[in-house]
Amino acid sequence: MGRKNDDRALAQNKKASHDYFIEETYECGLVLTGTEIKSIRQGRANLSDSFATIRNGEAFVHNMHISPFEQGNRHNPSDPTRARKLLLKKAEIAKLLGASKQQGYSLIPLKIYIRNGFAKLLLGLARGKKQYDKREAEAKRDAQRDIQRALREKQKVAR
Repeated sequence: MGRKNDDRALAQNKKASHDYFIEETYECGLVLTGTEIKSIRQGRANLSDSFATIRNGEAFVHNMHISPFEQGNRHNPSDPTRARKLLLKKAEIAKLLGASKQQGYSLIPLKIYIRNGFAKLLLGLARGKKQYDKREAEAKRDAQRDIQRALREKQKVAR
């Protein structure tokens, strides 16, 4: 019996699409200790205010909060926001290092999910939005919502 492929997001960074233009995404593994995977499977991870860095040819995610597992004991890590190593290929790390050194680019975790029994993190290469970009995106979203509402009303009247 094979493992099922469950790609639904267990934790998402909803602010990322509001604050950044996501230009590229990378799937990377997480190095977890103790009972952290059990907490992630319960959906007890938080990606808001988290970011990734590259040091000494290795990628790390910072400020990602994984709550301690309630039934865990001494295997629970002591710091829920510790830096966790990301598993990427050497070529991907080199590409991300060059891109993140450019002005205005950041590495932002977008979501955590389980694939083939392993926790994966979707990492985005992001460029920060200005305030007027955010207002423009909100105006487009409101206009699209109004169009959908008008179409629903028109279909209701036609019946």
